[in-house]
Amino acid sequence: MRERLGKELLFLDGGMGTLLQERGLKPGELPETWNLKRKEEIIEIHRQYYEAGSDIVLSNTFGANALKFHDEDCSLREIIFAAVDNVKTARALAGKDDGRHYAALDIGPTGKLLEPMGDLSFDEAYEAFAQAARYGAEAGADLIHIETMSDTYEVKAAVLAAKEQTGIPVFATLIFDERGKLLTGGDVTGTVAMLEGLGVDALGINCGLGPEQMLPILKEICRHASVPVIVKPNAGLPKQRDGKTCYDVTPEIFAGWMKQLVETGACIIGGCCGTTPAHIRAMTKACRGMQIQVPTEKTETIVSSYGQAVVLGDCPVIIGERINPTGKKRFKQALKEHDIDYILKEGIRQQEQGAHILDVNVGLPDIDEPAMMEEVVKELQGITSLPLQIDTVDQRAMERAMRIYNGKPMVNSVSGKQESMDMVFPLVKKYGGVVIGLALDENGIPKTAEGRVEVAGKIIREAAKYGIRPKDIVIDVLTMTISSEPEGAITVLQALEMVRKKYHVRTVLGVSNISFGLPYRPAVNSVFYALAMQKGLTAGIINPGSEEMMKAYRSYLALMNFDKNCEAYIAAYADYKPAGPARTGSPASGKTDSAGGASGTGNDRKTGEMDLRYTIERGLKEEAGRLAKALAETEEPLSIINQHLIPALDTVGKRFEQGTLFLPQLLMSADAAKEAFAVLKDTMEQSGIVQEKNGKIILATVKGDIHDIGKNIVKVLLENYGFDVIDLGKDVDPERIVETAVKEDIRLVGLSALMTTTVVNMEETIRLLRKEKPDCQVMVGGAVLNQEYADMIGADFYGKDAMQSVHFAQKVLHSGEKES
Repeated sequence: MRERLGKELLFLDGGMGTLLQERGLKPGELPETWNLKRKEEIIEIHRQYYEAGSDIVLSNTFGANALKFHDEDCSLREIIFAAVDNVKTARALAGKDDGRHYAALDIGPTGKLLEPMGDLSFDEAYEAFAQAARYGAEAGADLIHIETMSDTYEVKAAVLAAKEQTGIPVFATLIFDERGKLLTGGDVTGTVAMLEGLGVDALGINCGLGPEQMLPILKEICRHASVPVIVKPNAGLPKQRDGKTCYDVTPEIFAGWMKQLVETGACIIGGCCGTTPAHIRAMTKACRGMQIQVPTEKTETIVSSYGQAVVLGDCPVIIGERINPTGKKRFKQALKEHDIDYILKEGIRQQEQGAHILDVNVGLPDIDEPAMMEEVVKELQGITSLPLQIDTVDQRAMERAMRIYNGKPMVNSVSGKQESMDMVFPLVKKYGGVVIGLALDENGIPKTAEGRVEVAGKIIREAAKYGIRPKDIVIDVLTMTISSEPEGAITVLQALEMVRKKYHVRTVLGVSNISFGLPYRPAVNSVFYALAMQKGLTAGIINPGSEEMMKAYRSYLALMNFDKNCEAYIAAYADYKPAGPARTGSPASGKTDSAGGASGTGNDRKTGEMDLRYTIERGLKEEAGRLAKALAETEEPLSIINQHLIPALDTVGKRFEQGTLFLPQLLMSADAAKEAFAVLKDTMEQSGIVQEKNGKIILATVKGDIHDIGKNIVKVLLENYGFDVIDLGKDVDPERIVETAVKEDIRLVGLSALMTTTVVNMEETIRLLRKEKPDCQVMVGGAVLNQEYADMIGADFYGKDAMQSVHFAQKVLHSGEKES
């Protein structure tokens, strides 16, 4: 089918869950078991979709993986083989065995958060997806459709598993909110860059929103995607009617919106929750014969993390150089002593000082570099949203880091040596990334600008053999010190300009190499930096803590009108007062960052209020525990909690709500606060002090639903704010929730659901609570919910995110009054 992708409009099927409910799916019953127990009805649904015009029908395997599926009566292999066979049987019954209609293995999320936010490792997630993918391919699936993903890390594990275990096409769609954000903070730009780097055949959006709400997100996806784009909306907003979930967009209205989505750029369309064969029939009738917008190759050079994309374009960007042991005695010591917090603080400091990307080099002869690189990358991407540049010559370290990296990394580096290209290019092709090409080969570093440009061309041509496009190559023409090569700067500046003009690629330099061996290096470095940017330098690998370098950078942006109205320059220097000679690593300005810490200084002091708050706000777990212990020697534990821990969490919560901090950072801050609290709790117990809890709250994922990501996030935050959380887990009977609420005299219950088939149990739970515990309030959340639906089922509050749930709990349990 690959030859049809991006050349003609293809139609997917619609929803499955609501159709199974109509046929008698019981609360808590696993839909996947119907592939064996009630296969005739599953085949009938698939047949109806084929007859409605679907080119691709998905197997009933959304929740079929080893982490979620534990039915003793039938194995996972049996389920998946039966599910794929049911689709193929339906295809034959519909008369569509013509080679142009396809059976897709459907893969949904695990329902768990991956590390560092949760307890599921990347490798465990990979193995779960790999097993499902293998079974699907063995059963004869024509393609794999990964869908409803809310975390770039999890979708990366699924895509890698599908591609490594099978040779069939791989589609991937994610669930974005109306702001174009994933649950874990990812945006459209970074997500598209990562998925394309991993080599998916098509990508897009599904679930969570109706077709109208998906339109602006589709436009954003199409701006960045070079592969066909998939759109699978819900049939509008969910409603309750006669105890069943239904949706407010009719087949005719749905079809009208789908025409607009095709006109906007969608190449593969279908439906998600609430859509039926009638919706698909109306859609195919309205859209059949429409000409698609053929996807075009986009030329943006993009690197990304889980929550931030950096475009390497005309406006220069800064790559922070400080996570590197070269010439840094204290950093070497940290690596040898496994002092990860020291390394993390270097990353945080550079982010505050203005870096856009962080270089990560942990190479020392006497440590296990692959293991250390993997650990540092994992920890860094938990506390900073900046993309990372993986800097190593060790093949194992490079691959391990690229594999577990959550996003599309920069890779430093490949040279023009054949051995280097043979090692690095297969990794870049497999995992995706933007690779730095060093202008040197077997003959060394060319003396002339022309020679370096020639080597750059060699690298670009060799990369093309692997399918690596010029947009994913950044050339380093290599800075040579002028103390030994007087013409070195001139050669580099000439080469920069030439390589940009000839190959239209982006460029990078290790700027400070220019002054090696000279006195007062910052003066030379900063002037050379400005000259290099003028000649087309895209990214400078510099120390963002150098005042001279940041002055040069900010001044250049203002002079070249990259800094509109000089806003950033003014913000940095409005209160600037010249000081004595700048020290390497000193902040570029004395301004306080948004989280309340002074850039470059807030985490250097050993004790005090700002330091503890700082470590919590930045998610430095070990440091928070150490500082809490030191502070407890002079202050009362309860005072520390109320004056330091809670204000820090409030700051983090506000930044999360403002969209300047993302879920992984929020949870890492919560972990740091938890570590500090554990230390203070021990101190209080030894002194006989009892901390008064803010009140008890029940949390549960409703009957039939085994997705507990959202519930677990809310639990972590509530506990950090001093609430006593009774976590009843997932797939919880309404009666058990009510019984516990009555027994414990609970005033607030939080309910979560992801699946449309289970929200009816949420309504039943609320009904029973109103009857048996009328003074108890209920807050609800989950991807399939919205305010209107929450009101309809009688909830007191709809929490769009975890922090909103905390605020509501504070209102209810602190006021002692029922919210109206």
